[in-house]
Amino acid sequence: MPATLDGWLALLEARTGQTIQLGLERVARVRDRLGLTSNALVITVGGTNGKGSTCAMLEAIAVAAGYRVGVYTSPHLLRYTERVRLAGQEVAPESLTAAFGEVEAAREGLPLTYFEHGTLAAWCIFARAELDLIILEVGLGGRLDAVNAFEPDCTVVTSVALDHQDFLGETREEIGFEKAGIFRPGKPAVCGDPHPPRSLLDHADAIGADLWVSGRDFGFGGDRQQWGYWRYEAAPAHGRLLRRGGLAYPSLRGANQLLNASATLTALELLRDRLPVPMQAVRQGLMLVDLPGRFQVLPGRPAVVLDVAHNAQAVGVLAENLGSMGYFPETWAVVGMLRDKDVQGTVSLLADRVDHWAFAGLPGPRGLSADDLATEARAAGLAGDGREFPTPADAYRAVRKEAAPDDRIVVFGSFLTVASVLEVVQGERH
Repeated sequence: MPATLDGWLALLEARTGQTIQLGLERVARVRDRLGLTSNALVITVGGTNGKGSTCAMLEAIAVAAGYRVGVYTSPHLLRYTERVRLAGQEVAPESLTAAFGEVEAAREGLPLTYFEHGTLAAWCIFARAELDLIILEVGLGGRLDAVNAFEPDCTVVTSVALDHQDFLGETREEIGFEKAGIFRPGKPAVCGDPHPPRSLLDHADAIGADLWVSGRDFGFGGDRQQWGYWRYEAAPAHGRLLRRGGLAYPSLRGANQLLNASATLTALELLRDRLPVPMQAVRQGLMLVDLPGRFQVLPGRPAVVLDVAHNAQAVGVLAENLGSMGYFPETWAVVGMLRDKDVQGTVSLLADRVDHWAFAGLPGPRGLSADDLATEARAAGLAGDGREFPTPADAYRAVRKEAAPDDRIVVFGSFLTVASVLEVVQGERH
């Protein structure tokens, strides 16, 4: 077996690559062979966009309340250890190395994907850590995702939009059914999408999940200084109205973060009998929560915005957030995208906010070359000039040289795009 985490990741990459193979049977069989259980509460978070932000808020608030928390998220930006966190910190590479070896022994030749192996390794670490709360982020879809092999006490679907149609279906109705697959009979289920597809609502009703929907059973309101949260005593929209006011805005930027924050508070409220959280911890957690690559504005000039938005819904939110930033003489965009994304429908949403385009190629079989990306983007009728670069790092370096101090640079399109630019930024700082 490999002696290092890098060795394990190289082995798994060579063995299966990033191949997506949905299904629970393989993970469930190895899970049972491992025989590891936990007394911690489990919150499973799915959805098209907003999963990472919601997991980060849940973690920050629970840690502020004094609970011992484990979090499993994906993908990572710079280090694989970002995916597995204990008590607010990334786990040591050595812990993951040992856990990967444990899963390898338990699988007994049963094939596992890169993601499945990593999910089981995270569970090995959590099961031995004596945690109060485990937060699991769905990788893709929900119903057949490896994370769904572990029984949740509460589930959250942040949003439902078109993405990964090759695996989840061509419509919001089909995708909504896949997302709702994480719901459980008789257990609280939170939907942060104010307009969920009928399929999600019907599935929750069919299995008897305790479903809470944003705008119907809970919600938020506020002004420039603070915001407030409300919910009914029982869903759907029944009983006494409960309010929590005077909340500071989450440190994560963007108006959409209140949707994620209100879904986060609802999940915690529904578990309050088993995991009570004081309002001081809520306020502290929201003020301190940090998650790179989600409308992240770097210090310095020109302004640099990093956002992993890679589908139409997420880029639509990015466009709205850019519009609220104030005036910049010129906006430069560094974009790199994967082949299975709706390039034209996505980049067109920024057509009237970008003056200069830098199209970057991404690696691997799913990555679009800069030429192909530029062809797709121009077919969407983009205004402004555009150039092609081999990598996002090359594109960013070129743009930084040309952008004026009062201009703005926005980097988006994929986790790979943001990660490539973050490496350049960190290299400059050091």
